Amino acid sequence: MDKNEKETTFIKLSTELLSSSEGEVSSDEEDYKVNDEIEGDTPTFSLNINNEKALKKKLDSIKNKGDKMTPGVIYLGRIPHGFYEEQMRSYLDQFGTVNKLKLYRNKKTGKSRHFAFIEFASNEVAEIVAETMNNYPLSNRLLRCKIVPEEKINQHMWIGANKVYKPEPYLKAELKRRTKKKSLKQVENKIQKLVKKEEMKRKRLKDLEIDYDFPGYAASVMPKSKHIIFENSDDEKKKKKKKK
Repeated sequence: MDKNEKETTFIKLSTELLSSSEGEVSSDEEDYKVNDEIEGDTPTFSLNINNEKALKKKLDSIKNKGDKMTPGVIYLGRIPHGFYEEQMRSYLDQFGTVNKLKLYRNKKTGKSRHFAFIEFASNEVAEIVAETMNNYPLSNRLLRCKIVPEEKINQHMWIGANKVYKPEPYLKAELKRRTKKKSLKQVENKIQKLVKKEEMKRKRLKDLEIDYDFPGYAASVMPKSKHIIFENSDDEKKKKKKKK
């Protein structure tokens, strides 16, 4: 399984977990065209006072278990812009120890794909977080938080986890790629594609019975030189002898 297939697998998993509570949905960034930048360094999560007290009691009882804890993984979906790795970790640390955090991003642009996987040191903490954060409103979005089944967890989903995201100069790299000096073969291939497109265009005009002609790229392409092979008289004699 290559990297692209692994990425697709986890996108499908995120879609399954997201759709389990709200029907068929897409986890891609096309669903998030509205600017959802969060004001300030970290978002504000306000819980009911009674719920907050009950939550603290649960977390304190789990902390007392110490080394007996087993890790648990949650899926966090419908993440708005501005709630990135740093903000996410600073908030989730109040629940318990976060072992791994992976926010999925677009490979080219680096923009958030609006879903993440987080591993807590305790599976009980993970369950509390899933219960607390599911359907939580954040920046005009209802967060989706689910426990990831153990059979669907593997090490490939954590590639690049816990790393500080550094935006790559995408536009600069793209400009360099486009302005890079091309070889003679690359230029020839490009010209062939352009001429082929023109031929298709001419054919469409002809099918539409439009009497219009234009020189286009075909007129600027130099015709290939024809190589004339002259055979020596001695060579001709040898060929005749072989035939006999």
